[in-house]
Amino acid sequence: MWIHLYLSDTVVVSHSISKNINISNFFVKSNRLVLVRHGESEFNLKNLFCGWHDTPLSEGGLQQSRTIAAAKLLEAKIGFDKVYCSALGRSRQSADVILAEMKSSYLPVVLDWRLNERHYGNLTGSNKRQVADAYGEQQVQAWRRGYDEIPPPIEPSNSYYYAILNNLAFRNIPVGQFPLSESMHMCVDRVKPIWEEIKKEVLQGKRVLIVAHGTVARALVQHIEDLSNEDIVKVNVPNCVPIVYEFDLRTGDLIGNSTYLGDAQYIENMKDKVAAIGD
Repeated sequence: MWIHLYLSDTVVVSHSISKNINISNFFVKSNRLVLVRHGESEFNLKNLFCGWHDTPLSEGGLQQSRTIAAAKLLEAKIGFDKVYCSALGRSRQSADVILAEMKSSYLPVVLDWRLNERHYGNLTGSNKRQVADAYGEQQVQAWRRGYDEIPPPIEPSNSYYYAILNNLAFRNIPVGQFPLSESMHMCVDRVKPIWEEIKKEVLQGKRVLIVAHGTVARALVQHIEDLSNEDIVKVNVPNCVPIVYEFDLRTGDLIGNSTYLGDAQYIENMKDKVAAIGD
């Protein structure tokens, strides 16, 4: 008889087998998941708090998606069956560029608001350095990196208030779940259900790419690596550097540590840049 085998990161192949061969020996016993933070956005470039404002990628961000994310995935010969993005355009933009470079634009892409960036409340649109000058660097870093610190909720006087509330991409958010500001902890809780859905697919053998945002990537890292609240606040995820995870399909456990695809010194420099308040 014939069976079709879905081999990790390869095409589907067929094998003719006899009744005496143990079919289980053919099945892949692990599967990869790749997490990518989107490329630099226009607000990243200007050092502004962004959150749920739907800013596009900068030219540099488009370039990062091509020359860092897509290039490293192609180099590692990693393929995908499905892609998850947030409901924000910069996430989908990065995914589209990556898939185009990988000649995989035909793949299904799921947009889910639960993968949206953390909502920075009334800080949205403000320059991080100017906010630090007004409130002190300690307070700004608490808003940015503290686990339970919640920025002031966004108000109608904020320039981006109505654009965010009226964004049609958010129309399916259940009543009572639309945030006006979020802590890291709240973001971690928001991400948990969608992560559990994605993990189930990964353990069924589906090769998944997630293109998310800085804080959401950190929230996913906390769930994936089972990090403590104290440890996750020290994690910084650079733009467009793929993070590869391997899962045991039998136990559901993570195999080994995460792998960042790219030059180690570049990655450390980018992590430091992400952690800093900037100019």
